[in-house]
Amino acid sequence: MTSRLRELIQQLGEAIHESVIESEQIAGVVQDIREHGFDVLLMLEATIGLNDVSDKDDVDAEAGAEEGSEEETFTRNDLHFLRSLRISVEGEEEDGATPPDAN
Repeated sequence: MTSRLRELIQQLGEAIHESVIESEQIAGVVQDIREHGFDVLLMLEATIGLNDVSDKDDVDAEAGAEEGSEEETFTRNDLHFLRSLRISVEGEEEDGATPPDAN
């Protein structure tokens, strides 16, 4: 990872932090909780995943979008992320491989 990429990730983290602390909606809910006699400690965890995108992947993605393809495919990283949120994908096994047809 280059120092420029690290700097950009740091900037992203700071932007997320600023968005949360400047949110009027969050501030209002925190105030409501305090009015009910509780102190609030808000801890958020953000996972930032980076995938190196090659030129070939860009061309393939654009071609699929132009054709209006409705078939959805997920990378192993996509599946891992969805599973971390406890979201299962129909037709996918735990290792990310598509199961053989039952016919």
